Order: sequence, then C-alpha cells, then structure tokens
Amino acid sequence: MSFYPPYNGVLGWTTGILPGPPPNGLYYWWQGGAMWGTLLDYRHQTGDKQFDRWISEAMLAQVGDKFDYNPRNWSASMGNDDQAFWAMSALIAAETGYTDPPKDQPQWLALAQGTLHSQMNMQRRVAANANSPCAWGLRWQVYQTNNGWDYINTISNGCFMNMAARVGRYTGNTTYFEWAEKTWDFIRGLKYVADDYQVYDGAHEPTGCQTINPFTFSYNAAVLMQSCAYMYNATNGADKWKQQIDGLLNRTIVSFFGETGVAFERNCEGASTGCNTDMRSFKGYLHRWMASTMKLAPYTAPTIMPVLRSSAKAALKTCTGGTNGRMCGFQWRSGEFVGPAGAGEQMNVLGALMSVMNPADIRAPLTNATGGTSGGSLTAGTGGDMNIFDRSYRPITTGDRAGAGIATAVLLGLFLSTMAWLNWDQFRSVGSLH
Repeated sequence: MSFYPPYNGVLGWTTGILPGPPPNGLYYWWQGGAMWGTLLDYRHQTGDKQFDRWISEAMLAQVGDKFDYNPRNWSASMGNDDQAFWAMSALIAAETGYTDPPKDQPQWLALAQGTLHSQMNMQRRVAANANSPCAWGLRWQVYQTNNGWDYINTISNGCFMNMAARVGRYTGNTTYFEWAEKTWDFIRGLKYVADDYQVYDGAHEPTGCQTINPFTFSYNAAVLMQSCAYMYNATNGADKWKQQIDGLLNRTIVSFFGETGVAFERNCEGASTGCNTDMRSFKGYLHRWMASTMKLAPYTAPTIMPVLRSSAKAALKTCTGGTNGRMCGFQWRSGEFVGPAGAGEQMNVLGALMSVMNPADIRAPLTNATGGTSGGSLTAGTGGDMNIFDRSYRPITTGDRAGAGIATAVLLGLFLSTMAWLNWDQFRSVGSLH
C-alpha cells in the first residue's frame, strides 16, 4: 500500500491505480487491479479489514461507463487481459463474501459478467469475419488500432477461461462452462500448451498462429491451472480436468521451481535483459493460484504445498531492503535483498506467504448456492446482444417444440386471465347497460 499515492495522503490522484503508465510511472493500469485482488485474498486469509475502504473505492472507480472494466482513459493500451485482472479481483470479492457495494453501484459478480460478456461478444464478431484457424481466439488488445491487436496470446485467453469457469461455478449457468471448455480446447489445439504441458506465450493471427512465441511465463501456466481446477471442482472431479491439472502442475514445478523448490521467472530473471515491471509481479499470481488449486482440487495438496513452503521461506529472506529494512526483493534464490523493490515484488512475497496459510475456517470459494450474496446480470456487457447465450448449434427437437407450445399456451392463458381480472369492473358495467 505504500506504493499507492492516496494511501500516503496524496490528493488529486486517480483512484485505484498505481503510478503510471510508462513513461510517467512504472505501472500499467492492470497492476492496480492485480494489487486489489492480492489485498482481497489477504483480507480473506487473515480477517484484516483495515484496507476495505481503499479496496472498495478503487474497484468501483475503474469500472468504466459500461461496467465492464474498460474505462476510456486507458483505451490506448487496453488489453483483454488487463480488463480480466480487474474482473478476476471482483470475482475474489464475490467468492469470499466481501462486502457488497451499495445497491446503486454495480455489484461484484455483475462486473465480472460484464467484462466476460463483452469479451464473448468480441470473439463472436471477430471470428465471424476471419478465416484464420486461430480467429476464434481472444486477441491481446481490445481495440484494433492498438499494437498487439493481431496477437492471440495465452494470458488473454487463459483469463477468459478463468472468468468463464468461475462465473459458471458461482451461478450454476452451464453456458459459461461451455465457453471455458471451448477456450481450453482451442489453446491446446494451437499447441500453446504443448504435449508435455509447457505453456507458451502466443502467436500472431495473420500467420494462422503457426509460429508460436516460445517464451514461458509462470502466470500463463498458473492461470490455466487454476481455471482447470475450477472446472474440476464444478464437474465433481471429471477425469478430463484432473488430467489437465496434473500435466500443468508437474510441468510448472519443473519449469518454475526446479530442484531448489524456489520460484524463478525463467525467461527473464536469468536473462541479460532482466524482467520488466509486469514480469516482476508474476510470482505472486503463481503462488496464489497454485494455492487456490489446492483448495479446489484437494488431492493436489501433497504435491503443491512442499514447493510453496520452500519458495515462501526463500522469498521472506529477501525482505531486508529499503529505508525501513522491510522491503522485499525479486531474486528469491539469492538468499538476500536485491533491488529494485516495487509494488510487484511486495505482492509476490505477500502472495507466497498467503499460499502456505491454511486456516481451518477458510472456506472454498462461495457460490450463490453456498452463501454468496453478490448480484449478477445476464445482460451486463452485452450491449443488448444476447447471442453469446445462443444455443442454435443444437438442433431443435420435437420435445423442444412441444415444450414451447405448452409454455406459449400457459402464458396466453395467464395473460387472458389477468386482463379479465383487470377489466372486471368494466365488464360488469357493460353488462348492466343491457
């Protein structure tokens, strides 16, 4: 929180965001949303409510005109993954029973649905006008004028799958599960997730996504792992999702923890170029989403917990920097503080420490059937286009037609009865004239 200017009494600051975006500061818009998600997890794990005011103000200040976490101020760099990080934080609020917004404000579930629905509509529109084998995939950037529009990347599609699986689990609406599963099958079909479950970054649509960017980042693997865990949980342990969890989990431990059992961002931490500000926050998501996987698929705990413990111990040893001697560093395998120390580095260590907390009274993510109170909206983010829920691909059966006929008859009967009741006095007066 020391990196958030309003917390330090700075007036006139845009509510919800960290200093940026570059070149005016280190942080892009999405990292603000990621920070509030980290703090929502922290609140849930510890019961510490001292940051509630800041969390609620921030999460409601950046919703945008259409309540889909797409405020116009950030359109020049708005990615589908950027939107999703804010929406996934809203889902944490809904799933943990965080205080609902006032009734005249958009609700946490509805905000996640608004973001998800807007991206569902985007996929439909773009895919309808393209012939590429990867046209259906969600693009990195929201707007065609932005650099990166033609990049179909793993994190955008992984976050989309994540939102769909979680909203489906929360609401019980199976259409969301269909979108989540289709997204997973799409990513696998493109070989973004290889046969050995190594997860790659993405590819460009004009080349049919055939030339895959071979970079591997921990948050790509982790968001897919958590998404598959939600699907596993929602389907009562379906074999398909267990297989995906196991493949992703084993490869993630090998790729990002290795023999030391300490998280290492392999494609930038050991490179001469180093990690940029975005990449320096990935370890926190890795730990938190692996911990979530344990909660949703408990059989994974004996595999996951040992690496989270060894990694968290190493992370904590770096927290001796800064003027107060408590800032944490990024290079956990060093055994000491190595600067710089930004918001991402602090989120990482907090995420690592939370991942090994397992209080007995911490519940699995709520649903609207298990105590969740957040209000939703099927029309949020649709712009009136409800075809995202269209099931026209399924042939209409005789049973469908019969059901439709019965429903029509019942509704017609109710309508006529209601009209007769509403106009009874008039009927009586007309009768008395004759």
